[in-house]
Amino acid sequence: MIHPDFVRLHGDATTVLTAWRHPDAEQLALRDDYLAFLAEYPDAMSRECRTGHITASALVLDEDRTRVLLTLHPKVGRWLQLGGHCEIGDSSLRAAAIREAQEEGGIHDVTMSATPIQIDRHPVSCAGDMSVHYDVEYLALVPRDAQEVISDESDDLRWFALDALPDGLDNKVRSMIDAALVAD
Repeated sequence: MIHPDFVRLHGDATTVLTAWRHPDAEQLALRDDYLAFLAEYPDAMSRECRTGHITASALVLDEDRTRVLLTLHPKVGRWLQLGGHCEIGDSSLRAAAIREAQEEGGIHDVTMSATPIQIDRHPVSCAGDMSVHYDVEYLALVPRDAQEVISDESDDLRWFALDALPDGLDNKVRSMIDAALVAD
């Protein structure tokens, strides 16, 4: 039986993605794949869905949009945005992204975008199995003087000036930064 919170999150994800309009045809085609995945898997919001699951991310920028907060992910060994699995108690995808930003960044004064800025599908090793994360990515703005607090989910947590990003930064993270700079 699927937990009622995941049933509610499934409905929210379907509504959010159906309404989401991105100017990029590739992102819209990917959105259609997400909606087909949601239609096929009623448990798509739970990490227990071994085929894959919807996840929520937050690209954290300071309010001036001059710095980005990135985590050195322990499993991947690369600098990434903050984010992760939806959990029981999350009321929406957006709420899951807010929770992830607060938990992983240690900053509680977060202003989250109303809609996603980008989506990204990628394979991951999840609980020992290969799975797919259907990531829904939001923009989180925080005060310019916000102090990050590293969590046990990260090997490092650091602010980077947008003109001094870490070497080897994934192109999907760079794309998310570009999307964040033009987002409302």
